[in-house]
Amino acid sequence: MIDFRTPVSADDVRNRGRELRERTPWTARDRAAQAPDRPAVLDFVETSNRGRLARLIPLRIGRMTASPFSFFRGSAGLMAADLAAGPVSGLNAQLCGDAHAANFGLYGSSRGDIVMDINDFDETVNGPWEWDLERLAASLVLAGREGDATEEHCLDAAREAVRSYRAAMADLAEQPFLASWTALADESVIGRSRADALLDDFKKAAKKARKNTSAKVARKWTELEGHETDYAKRKFVADPPILTTVDTEVAEAVIDGLTQYVGTLRESRRRLITRFSVSDIAFRIVGTGSVGYRSYLALLCGNGDEALVLQIKQAVPSALTPFLPASPARHEGERIVQGARAVQAETDILLGWTTLRLEGQELPFVVRQFRNLKGGIDPSALEGDHLDDYGRLAGALLARAHARSVDPRLLAGYLEDGEPLDDAVARFAVRYADRTEADHAELVAAVESGRIAAETA
Repeated sequence: MIDFRTPVSADDVRNRGRELRERTPWTARDRAAQAPDRPAVLDFVETSNRGRLARLIPLRIGRMTASPFSFFRGSAGLMAADLAAGPVSGLNAQLCGDAHAANFGLYGSSRGDIVMDINDFDETVNGPWEWDLERLAASLVLAGREGDATEEHCLDAAREAVRSYRAAMADLAEQPFLASWTALADESVIGRSRADALLDDFKKAAKKARKNTSAKVARKWTELEGHETDYAKRKFVADPPILTTVDTEVAEAVIDGLTQYVGTLRESRRRLITRFSVSDIAFRIVGTGSVGYRSYLALLCGNGDEALVLQIKQAVPSALTPFLPASPARHEGERIVQGARAVQAETDILLGWTTLRLEGQELPFVVRQFRNLKGGIDPSALEGDHLDDYGRLAGALLARAHARSVDPRLLAGYLEDGEPLDDAVARFAVRYADRTEADHAELVAAVESGRIAAETA
């Protein structure tokens, strides 16, 4: 119940956080990586393949076997089973749900500024804030190992991510509510999070991101039909297996879905999107965890030679859902969109959701701009002594994201003077990276023995 009449002091809120620390001490996070009742690796993979297009499952397996970090990126549900057995403080936030180091990326704000934030919300749910932080820490160790960083650098990166998370939360707890709520993670976040070694990487990524537009996709991936000169007649050029044509029935279903999607946008943006018309629809394979689910691209024609490319991506229940109190989503696409809106300081102005009727099924989807000045810094390609800077940057961004759904003063109280937490989570992260390497090796062995089919593309 909303109470605008009773003031609550910052000290009272912080004290509640401190009390939670008494019940769940920081050192409890230094624990075994594996839950006693976690599913067997191959059983997990088999279960996670259900509902996917059978012809694409070998490609998913091929991508997961590429490296332990790749396996980790495709197994959020397996880690959720392990995290569910661990201690929690009792504070919930709107989670990314898959806060690994490669899910922090650059994109364009509504004003065309380049910002960096969490950029994947397929697994978003309300849950223990610790789950995101521990997944981030473990991913930094795995990314570092993939890039041949030393074990010391990997451990430092995980530790610095937690330390930066604490520092950012403490800073947010001191800011006016409106200031902390509207803070954008632009280039200045590099200095604020003491990640100065990444400044050149950020500038290079931002320069590339500015070129990453719908117009570029249209130039490279489409062509005019026959001798047509009308831009609205452009079609995608097939590039199997990644980009393929669809039949008329599927194309019509997607266009019908886009018609429904308009109603999920804010009113002013409905007027914007309805000025476009659809030129073509194609199927495109994306990601690692998403391989096997349906994902379409829609090429829209705007004013003159203006192009807009939208992605219509199947939305399935979060892999974290089985490990949290039952709270079924009304629509899985809506869950993802509302999660992104709750977490990101600036969301895609054309982000929405819809339902497509395909092969007699009603399936939920998310709709968003396919290229919106998007880019990123690959953590696995960083020099070892830059990995801790990336950890500090990601930790600060994660804290800002969580502070939008849980009072930062409350979390700051729990995290106050929490150096032991930094070490505890870092040690767990190394242990979990070891566990992931063993899981990855088991999947690779199953592929090599012929038990599981795998393809690369």
